[in-house]
Amino acid sequence: MMITKKALSRRTVLRGLGTALSLPILDGMVPALTALSKTAATPTKRLGIVYVPNGIVMEQWTPVAEGTGFKLTPILSPLKRFRDHMTVVTGLSNSGPDYAHETGATGFLTGMPPKRTQGAELLAGISMDQLVAKIFGQHTQLGSLELSLESGDDVGTCGAGYTCAYTNTICWRGATTPLPMETNPRAVFERLIGDAGGTDPAARLARIEQNRSLLDAVTDKIARLRGDLGLRDRSKLGEYLDAVRDIERRIQKAESQVDQPLPEMAPPLGTPAAFDEHAKLMFDLQVLAYQTDLTRVISFMVSREFSSRTYPEIGVPEAHHPTSHHQNNPDRIAKLVKINTYHTSLLAYYLEKLQATPDGDSSLLDQMTMLYGGGLSDGQRHSAANLPILIMGGGSGRLTGGRHVRYPDPTPMSNLHVSLMDTLGLDVERFGTSSGALDLDTVATL
Repeated sequence: MMITKKALSRRTVLRGLGTALSLPILDGMVPALTALSKTAATPTKRLGIVYVPNGIVMEQWTPVAEGTGFKLTPILSPLKRFRDHMTVVTGLSNSGPDYAHETGATGFLTGMPPKRTQGAELLAGISMDQLVAKIFGQHTQLGSLELSLESGDDVGTCGAGYTCAYTNTICWRGATTPLPMETNPRAVFERLIGDAGGTDPAARLARIEQNRSLLDAVTDKIARLRGDLGLRDRSKLGEYLDAVRDIERRIQKAESQVDQPLPEMAPPLGTPAAFDEHAKLMFDLQVLAYQTDLTRVISFMVSREFSSRTYPEIGVPEAHHPTSHHQNNPDRIAKLVKINTYHTSLLAYYLEKLQATPDGDSSLLDQMTMLYGGGLSDGQRHSAANLPILIMGGGSGRLTGGRHVRYPDPTPMSNLHVSLMDTLGLDVERFGTSSGALDLDTVATL
């Protein structure tokens, strides 16, 4: 640690030509020779949500054994490196008068069945991420981020008499206020970092045309800052700036390809055509958001319910949603397993990035409480019984992975929400359709 009488502000921002670059937490932001510098830093708790649609082939997801001796199933096999940060939870369910894709997406974080409507009379409940954001957002620039890889452009009725609006998001600020999910990496980048002069479209276009790097605009300030940092902080800063530069390069590449002819409609500005590149770019942006403490709550939809995305890159040229209605056809089931496994492999990429990013004396993954799963278990029957749920991360010391825990079926999914919020420091007795709290200490020690 650099020994100085004056520490850098934890909100140090480098500004130049309309840009505002927030910095990660550095050792030099802790005043030297103070009580704070001589004690372990208070862990910064963070919540991450990753949602996958259209159900899971549960026979290839659920471990047979319980406790610590379980074997990874085919769908969970990409997460082998992170077994110690993973708790597989089975037996949790959501309920409603009739279950469909719309109720699966809405109920995942709210625990509430949505009102059946084909119009604008939306009604569900506040989602647990937003309850956490109300508290954590007091300490960050952004209360939360809501991201997706697919836009919510569908309108009208999607199925079972429910409006498509219920499939466009998993996040609800209140019972009648669904939150939009951002899909464009450029928009996310500018929200986190800053742009060439605000949200004016002309200013943004000028920045793109100039192909000017944000880092180029603050080069002199970065140079001066390096001179005030210790060796460890210089290394941290260098890794962070390399990540920012890489994300900028990838976004600019996507933008340069926007006019290239494609078999289908060209992607939106700043959105890579390749699904895996889009996903990895959005995951990297999430890491930056956590690293700079711009937000501590992020919800991410890998894709929407009813998603008809195809996956030719893994040998599945058929659309996802129709494939999930497999009619017990072995070939369709095998292709659905491929999709499910592909999604967990992308999660593994995200976890690797979080684990490789220092946070105090540990990593972002160690401080993270992450919920991965979906609002449907069986896409064929639209079942929300025994949902596919993973708890990932160290939970700032509150979670220990390497376990498969089975609760009596049906245990309300909302019980897990209550327990996760308790882990994050929120005292919530009831939420959604909860009947109590799960013993997460049991989850951690079985």
